[in-house]
Amino acid sequence: MRQDVDLKHAYRLLNHGPTVLVSAAHGGRRNVMAAAWAMPLDFDPPKVAVVLDKSTFTRTLLDAAGEFALSIPCVALADTTLTVGNTSGHDGVDKFERHGLGAFAGRATGAPLVEGCVGWLECRLLREPHLEQTYDLFLAEVVAAQADARVFRAGRWEFAPEHEALRTIHHVAGGAFFSVGPMLQAKPLP
Repeated sequence: MRQDVDLKHAYRLLNHGPTVLVSAAHGGRRNVMAAAWAMPLDFDPPKVAVVLDKSTFTRTLLDAAGEFALSIPCVALADTTLTVGNTSGHDGVDKFERHGLGAFAGRATGAPLVEGCVGWLECRLLREPHLEQTYDLFLAEVVAAQADARVFRAGRWEFAPEHEALRTIHHVAGGAFFSVGPMLQAKPLP
């Protein structure tokens, strides 16, 4: 059910603040981790910012590859998201295999995209060594984007009641998440 998302709408995949799965691959190794601090940064070209601690294996791969993917998990992947966020890939075990996560190839990068998610952004690093080393902050240009057509239509999220398991998740703390609720359409005041 994946559909391409116009890059002019790529920021809309993240602007409601979901937890993301960050994945990267290099030298025959791949890894995935959860991140709560990811956000859209610009429209044209679309850019994102994500915070990745120095101790993570995903950051090591991302640094070497110069590219990564952001996959947007949903309620159905909450347990998996918590698990890959609390385990390390430094031990040489492939977290995709360990935790039964499917992956598929992106169209623009070599980073693995996570099956079962509802949105995917392929990103190329925009090197900012000071930000990376001092603040663990990585900036990237979005070079391709896709979303699940059941919940992302006409350039925006639309979570119908029958798609409860496809609602995005938002980390609070200690393994607790909120899922996005029903849409509220505001009207301008007179």
